[in-house]
Amino acid sequence: MIKNTEATKRPLYIKILVIASIMMTVGGTLTAIMTYKNVGLTENFMTQWLSSFVIATVIMMPIGWLFMSVIGKIVQFFMSNSKTTHQQLVTGLSIALIMETVMAISTTANTLGFSNTTTFISAWAQAFITALPFGLFMSVMMSLFFKPRLAKFLAS
Repeated sequence: MIKNTEATKRPLYIKILVIASIMMTVGGTLTAIMTYKNVGLTENFMTQWLSSFVIATVIMMPIGWLFMSVIGKIVQFFMSNSKTTHQQLVTGLSIALIMETVMAISTTANTLGFSNTTTFISAWAQAFITALPFGLFMSVMMSLFFKPRLAKFLAS
């Protein structure tokens, strides 16, 4: 019986597809929640959601990965004596708050515009608060479970 002693490398396109599917699932869900809160289930919902989703996918998600790396390093620097799990939790919660703030701004701006500041701020706050439980859950899950496994997956 011959054993394969050499680890097989995963093709780059597989790694890209896995990362893209995670980003699209999280971003799609968050923008759907925020769009629903801003405009409801109207006849324009799908158009509004798709445009918000494209903005989130093309602009916000890559920035989110960059933020996750930078915030992870900052947290590691300031919490070097803390357990890894605590560092991951702080990183996840920080990412959730930052990214959801920005994503709620972009989604609200896309669906309602900036014409009325009071309406915009109110709609932004409601979209942010409505999507926050899902965003916090996903950020903690990403930090504690998915990111360590993804790092191994991407290294293979």
